[in-house]
Amino acid sequence: MALDDKSIDQSQLLKGVLDMAVLAVLASGDGYGYDVVRRLRTSGLVDVAEASVYGTLRRLFSDGALNSYVMPSDEGPHRKYYGLTETGRAHLANLASTWSDFTATIDSLVTPNIKEHGND
Repeated sequence: MALDDKSIDQSQLLKGVLDMAVLAVLASGDGYGYDVVRRLRTSGLVDVAEASVYGTLRRLFSDGALNSYVMPSDEGPHRKYYGLTETGRAHLANLASTWSDFTATIDSLVTPNIKEHGND
């Protein structure tokens, strides 16, 4: 395979930012597991795996970043909803700041070189 045929493996990138993405989705409103998956996919993370999201929800809950409660469903069994705690909001703010700094650094490295060299 030629070097220019390779692209960044988005699944590897997602592993590094899934906590932040899940917290960000829940910052806009509580949700149950599959609802979080759907909202992530609708936002553009189409390849996010359900198992990864469910595992992330459980871990964030165990770490105190999320609270949970059960609500009846018209379409089957009760659903476990998750929402952000103050700890979760603070964690999201820290992750977002780190992400912003990281992407600014990468952009400062990549952008001038793309403009300077084009697609050589």
